[in-house]
Amino acid sequence: MATYFYVFSIALAAGVLSGIVGTGSSLLLLPVLVQSYGPKAAMPIMAMAAIIGNLSRMAAWWRDIDWRAAMAYALAGMPAAALGAHTLLALPAWSIDAALGLFFWCMVPLRRRLRAARWQLSLPQLILCGGAIGFMTGLVLSTGPLSVPVFTAYGLSGGAFLGTEAASALLLYVSKVGTFAAQDALSMQTALQGLLVGAGIMVGTAGSKSLVLKLPPAMFGILIDLLLLISGAALLYSAWNN
Repeated sequence: MATYFYVFSIALAAGVLSGIVGTGSSLLLLPVLVQSYGPKAAMPIMAMAAIIGNLSRMAAWWRDIDWRAAMAYALAGMPAAALGAHTLLALPAWSIDAALGLFFWCMVPLRRRLRAARWQLSLPQLILCGGAIGFMTGLVLSTGPLSVPVFTAYGLSGGAFLGTEAASALLLYVSKVGTFAAQDALSMQTALQGLLVGAGIMVGTAGSKSLVLKLPPAMFGILIDLLLLISGAALLYSAWNN
């Protein structure tokens, strides 16, 4: 019971964070879920929770969603996410932790480089990015810091960015959860744990909308980088101990 309360509390904080910056819930939650339930269970739990969390962000910014961009991104992203999830299930647990930790650390300089390059993306390029990031979403789960510069380079910001990114991410996670279910990696207990975590994210997200416009752009980048570094370190530590 103490574990559930602890995870739910972290999920609340993760929901507030993702509601403000558009990503970060899985970066904050994944090390906690790995520690509490193990890496094999943590991935489908987080995927289930991500569906609920993205639904709450979509509800908050429903009128601002660019459905054309969301569907284009998911066109290649959904099958790519399924392929990535299938690949993930074949890997040993320690390698998942290590890959996640290294990936999070690598995303710090990569995210800054993408932002400095000031991409201007067309719709076909958005589709290609969806395929690449979709596969990584299936494999390592948390690629929000990469989707942020992709959608902003397409020209979205504020509520339009938050709602559209959530809608596209929802479709990718539905594909991933479907793959987990087809591979018998999503038990009833795992699904219920995912719903509990997702409920925490949803409650946290509901209270964050009023804070979105108050966050300075520089603080957004600092929050993401700190989350990547801390979460990466926690996962690498877990891999070392396994």
